[in-house]
Amino acid sequence: MIEDNQIKAQVSPFAIRKGEIKTFDGKDGYVSMNQIVHKINIGHITDIHFAILDLVNEFEFITSRQLYQMLEIKGYDPKSQDKLNNKLEQLVKCKILTRYYFTSDEGKGIYRIYCLEKMGKYLLTSKEIECKWQPSDNTKPVAMIKKRLSGNQTLIAYLRKVKAFDSYIVKPAITAKVAGKVFKATGGAVKLTKNKKSIQFVFESIRREQEWEKKLVDKMNLYKDFYENFVPGDSGFTNLPQLILICEDEKHMAEAFKEIVKNQIEIPQINLLFTTDLRQNEETLSNTLVQFKLVDGKYKMENVELKLLGM
Repeated sequence: MIEDNQIKAQVSPFAIRKGEIKTFDGKDGYVSMNQIVHKINIGHITDIHFAILDLVNEFEFITSRQLYQMLEIKGYDPKSQDKLNNKLEQLVKCKILTRYYFTSDEGKGIYRIYCLEKMGKYLLTSKEIECKWQPSDNTKPVAMIKKRLSGNQTLIAYLRKVKAFDSYIVKPAITAKVAGKVFKATGGAVKLTKNKKSIQFVFESIRREQEWEKKLVDKMNLYKDFYENFVPGDSGFTNLPQLILICEDEKHMAEAFKEIVKNQIEIPQINLLFTTDLRQNEETLSNTLVQFKLVDGKYKMENVELKLLGM
């Protein structure tokens, strides 16, 4: 598999493209549970297939490359990307998983997205693994899926490249007390621990979807509510977590910050940080975060070096 720092992409694969739609690439027709049980009994569906299923359940939407990386982290040997793709094809044919790709004015997307099918839920439930999947989950719009994929990439980067990494949560639920609303951080959360001291990062993935500026303002108001009324223990956080916005590219970071300042939704309790999808491909994450500082009456973008994010 090509290493992250060998990827030469100029545009994030998880950026929104003009006229983009989600296209079904799964299998139609009927597969019985008896057929699937038979495949398990004769060894065509093995432990690694169940590990794949478990990861798809956890992340909801995930690419084959992200699955490959997570399987390695979990101690499995996928052998090669091609061999993993063959296993995914088996699961799609059995309607345990289904598959989509994105099509836009620029053409067909280069990667596939995997998510659960009904048979997958049955298999997980039979092993007493919690699975909240329902068929309507697969109808989520392009922007929502790309936020998840962007968040996955960030969580995996921290898992693989940060020595102080402790744990992660794919979809942390956060409560805005005054608004009386529970919302999800679209990019997930990580806990880092060094010398018995811990810090938690919360990631919010922003995409240039339709009316993204308004959606950003609405979400930041919920975060503002959470931070202004925080007490230790709220939403499972011992201390105030660090909020990091994952943007599509360098210009998008400046656009997002401008919206936050314009709408007066800065959060005084924290120093808001930014990053981009492609910055997660760096060999080390110690220089991947950005902040905006007021210098001579103008805001200036500066890299933030955090040695804690190194290996």
